[in-house]
Amino acid sequence: MSESSQTLLRHILEAPYPNSSVNSYFSPMQLEHRSHHVDEKNFDKLKAAYDACLDEDAIKKAGVDPLTEILDQIMHLFPKQKSGNNDEEIANTVLYLASLGVSALVSPGTGADDRDPDTVVVSVSAPWRIGLPAKERYMDEDIVKRYEDTVAQVISALCPDEKYDSTTFHGVVEFEKKLASASPDAEDREDVTKYYNPMSLQDADTLTPQVHLSRLIDGLAPSNVKTTRLIVGAPQYMKDLAEILSNTPKDVLQVYFLWKAVQSFASAIEADAVKPYKRFSNGLQGKEPDSTPERWRTCVGHVDNGLGWILSRFFVERAFSAEAKEFGDQIVSDIKVEFIEKLKATEWMEEKVIKLAIDKVHNIVQKIGYPTKSPNIMDPSSLREYYQSVDITPSTFFNNTLSMSRFDTKLQWSALGKPVDRDAWSVHSHRVDEHTDDADTRFLRGMTVPTVNAYYNPPGNEIVFPAGIMQFPVFDVNVPKYVSYGAFGSVSGHELSHAFDSTGRHYDQNGNYTDWWTNKTVAGFSERADCFVSQYSNYTVEGADGKPLHVNGRLTLGENIADAGGLSASFLAWKKRAAEHPNQDLPGLEYFSQEQLFFVSYANWWCGKSRKETAINRIFTDPHAPKWARILGTMANSRDFR
Repeated sequence: MSESSQTLLRHILEAPYPNSSVNSYFSPMQLEHRSHHVDEKNFDKLKAAYDACLDEDAIKKAGVDPLTEILDQIMHLFPKQKSGNNDEEIANTVLYLASLGVSALVSPGTGADDRDPDTVVVSVSAPWRIGLPAKERYMDEDIVKRYEDTVAQVISALCPDEKYDSTTFHGVVEFEKKLASASPDAEDREDVTKYYNPMSLQDADTLTPQVHLSRLIDGLAPSNVKTTRLIVGAPQYMKDLAEILSNTPKDVLQVYFLWKAVQSFASAIEADAVKPYKRFSNGLQGKEPDSTPERWRTCVGHVDNGLGWILSRFFVERAFSAEAKEFGDQIVSDIKVEFIEKLKATEWMEEKVIKLAIDKVHNIVQKIGYPTKSPNIMDPSSLREYYQSVDITPSTFFNNTLSMSRFDTKLQWSALGKPVDRDAWSVHSHRVDEHTDDADTRFLRGMTVPTVNAYYNPPGNEIVFPAGIMQFPVFDVNVPKYVSYGAFGSVSGHELSHAFDSTGRHYDQNGNYTDWWTNKTVAGFSERADCFVSQYSNYTVEGADGKPLHVNGRLTLGENIADAGGLSASFLAWKKRAAEHPNQDLPGLEYFSQEQLFFVSYANWWCGKSRKETAINRIFTDPHAPKWARILGTMANSRDFR
């Protein structure tokens, strides 16, 4: 499905502005003259970004110069010579990188306050990725050695005048090792009881004085907003960071900052200097060292990341009908009904908890297909205003990339001082589910309409299904309904189940993080959750040393619960709907019952292959079990399947 979505986006970007529409409910021909003109200008912006990305000759001609400008600024802000204001230099450099969307030492951001979900709050955590894909990777001596060699080759090529020696490069990797060791485990990052630590800004500043959190936040926040409180994702990491920084030489810190910029922007450069990093990254993913994706794929992703809502408007025109939106609403509503029935029959939940849980299901907001507010993607003027500050030209790919990244950072921080916009589709959601192969982008700009994915947002108590996941063979208004209920219906139930999994259960019907379950209900949940942990911890993939590497049953707990709950609710919803309106049999598949084909549709959705190296990375970082385990484990737990 991701392949089909990408191909369609390519066709959109390589074709002229569309003067007609497959879906009559939205067509450029229906726009007023002024709106039609704005729509064309928006499309021109898409094309300019895409064309700049495709122009490899211009990118090669620019070489490392655009990146060197950033590296020079870092060296200006943080010179390796000793000075009396080391802490101030660290703070200024972290702020500069953060303004470009680069996390160094800490990862600052904004979002809904878990205990006050209508209020936007600042949060600071350890970076999601220190340098290698997972903290466990720093224990692999072979990978660490190759990584150190890569850092040395790239930085030496980009900064030949600095004359760094091997001791400095070794120190950078050792520094990252210490950061990785101090950072929270993946399962703790997913646990609201661990990451929700409200503090005054004054107190938080004392944890890592060298970073000057107050200065960092003031530099990112709107000038008219004064921050006095924030959420610290890992206080112990912040304390350990202070000690690590105190014992790290300046030349090591300087190269660390340079390296973070290189890692963030190497993909926007075509030059020999950054090739060692690209080869190293390919090796970590099990690819041939010099392999590169087809350029159009890179450029489709670039445009979707940076101008995604404009691209979404043209995707909807080509791939999503009013009938599809109505059918999607029906499936989600049907599953809500069945979920309520399942709650009523849940013996381990006490009655008052069941009542509140039913209220929570009724309160869940379902967003289907595409946003019509913040921005309204069907309103060209709304899209123009939304992306007004993004400067795009057809000849400056790196600058376009930088402008998109700065825009994303400013957009996130501009929410401070305002109520949470509940109409907006979250681009920094608490939970982004993996219903796609592109696991490495789970924490990027979020889900635009073509995205083959979905999510549940606990503080918003909302489930969101982009049109990209509502495509054949997962979803289609013109095939027997057991096909759509088996795949898309299970995804819908999966997202709804997140409202009651190991994370969602901590949020009440209004999205407040609070203890609304009784002790008896928590005990009943924990007993059953431990079964999931044990079951999935027995699944393994082949490790780097050839020995079995076990799935982290605790990290994947919420997703495994959601898979089980989603499949069960969707099957019951389909059976009830089929009793009222019988489904046709698919020709040539008469040997299978419709019930069997429901489960085939579910399993077909998850069928896929991963490279050995990718599978290993996901064991360490991904809150989802491997795809094959999501089929076998969920089917093993399904009474309806058995």
